[in-house]
Amino acid sequence: MTLIIDGDSLKIEDVVAVARHGKKVELDPLAVERINKCRAMLERKIEANEIMYGVNTGIGEFSEVVLNDDQVKDFQKYLVYNHAAGIGDPAPLEYVRGAMLGRVNVHAHGNSGCRLNITQTLVDMLNKGVTPFVCQKGSVGACGDLAPMSQIALLMMGEGKAYFQGELLDGKEAMDKAGIPIPGLQARDGLATINGSNVLTAMSAIFLYDAGRWLKQAEIAAAMSLEALKANMKPYTARLHEVRGFQGAVRSANAINMLIADGDLKEQRIKVKVQDAYSMRSSPQVIGAAHDAIRWARSQVEIELNGVGDNPIFFPDENMALSGANFQGSPVSLPMDMAGIAITMVSVLSERRMNRLNNPALSEGLPPFLTKGAGMFSGLMLSQYTADMQIVEQRILSAPASIQSIPAAADQEDFVSMGMNTAIKNFQILDNAYGILGIELMAAAQALDFRDFKFGIGTTKAKEVIRRHVDFLDIDRPLYPDHTNMKELVRSGEILEEVEKVVGSLG
Repeated sequence: MTLIIDGDSLKIEDVVAVARHGKKVELDPLAVERINKCRAMLERKIEANEIMYGVNTGIGEFSEVVLNDDQVKDFQKYLVYNHAAGIGDPAPLEYVRGAMLGRVNVHAHGNSGCRLNITQTLVDMLNKGVTPFVCQKGSVGACGDLAPMSQIALLMMGEGKAYFQGELLDGKEAMDKAGIPIPGLQARDGLATINGSNVLTAMSAIFLYDAGRWLKQAEIAAAMSLEALKANMKPYTARLHEVRGFQGAVRSANAINMLIADGDLKEQRIKVKVQDAYSMRSSPQVIGAAHDAIRWARSQVEIELNGVGDNPIFFPDENMALSGANFQGSPVSLPMDMAGIAITMVSVLSERRMNRLNNPALSEGLPPFLTKGAGMFSGLMLSQYTADMQIVEQRILSAPASIQSIPAAADQEDFVSMGMNTAIKNFQILDNAYGILGIELMAAAQALDFRDFKFGIGTTKAKEVIRRHVDFLDIDRPLYPDHTNMKELVRSGEILEEVEKVVGSLG
């Protein structure tokens, strides 16, 4: 089913569907009307020689320079050339496709002033699989993601490079092979294509989707470890969390209870301690806080996805053009810094539970380092080292980027969001999180194999899935293949999908 782009209803799941899975898109007819209406107003103002930032003036420090009629059209070309100033490796294709989708949704409001065929060309590129080559680094997250978005805009002139059917081609060749006409750039078209925080917002949407799935798997890992450690489950009573009132904690406690349902621990057939350590009894509060942070970040990202992030912004009904700073990435970079920190926090909690599984002084009778041959064998001792290394990297990456502004453009652009740094490092945090959680899941499965009581329906299914990918550690073997397999298993979401088939949605 085609996704209709109307400017107002884009969700992060839509971004993933289009960017990652190739869902087709189409402009809403009302959006087409709005785009044409706004363009007509802009052309009247150009004919009247009205001074408008970025249309017939320079930009940034050169905003006071007025262009003559002959310069207006060529200015858009040189604007894109100058701003296509990224560096290094290409961004993943899903980031670029997500940014293109976001830009189409901005245009759909009818406040950007570009010609319709600029927007339609982006739609055609999405639908026919032409994805510009875009350097991931270069944006400071204000005045939009100018550097990466300019590499997208190069395709509007048949320049740059693009991927098509698995090949990296010159831009015009890619467009010709896909049967997409080159629209060229006229007044305003270039700036209307590049002047928004669309790359960092698309990356943030994809991150939030993946992070939400990771958090559910963190609850699965917690449930497995809690059963293996014979946890006192009274701290997971719904009433306890409801009386405090945090939505995330209520949700997380409920999810963990669903996972251990029908097991001996949940049915109170196992002798437990009066009180457990924080890493065991405060998992709902900690994972719940992460859910709450992700939920707030999601709300901010979806506002940005459906807002008019541009400059200047045109209001056809009022015959008005306003120049401001709706390109500023701070409303996204700040909550996304928190979202990355939340994933690091839950990763630390995961490692602490894994430590308890390994440590014979804390593991409620499990063998040291989860091996039957302690001394001769070291079991999962070194797995903890691997988790710890990744956590330290996460902690380094969790320093917020949103406070790291460096002035540019002769101090005309003297505060920027650095939101692209946030987006890039969040994916590095999440990459480590897959590995850390994979190690806890592997250790929890190993620990459950030493227990002889009945486990919950969710944890039983999770253990079954893990055993399809990693064998019980009977005698020592090189563990790096197991660690890597578990990391990729978590990334794939297979455990989550299989568990939700038997327990229902975890929220």
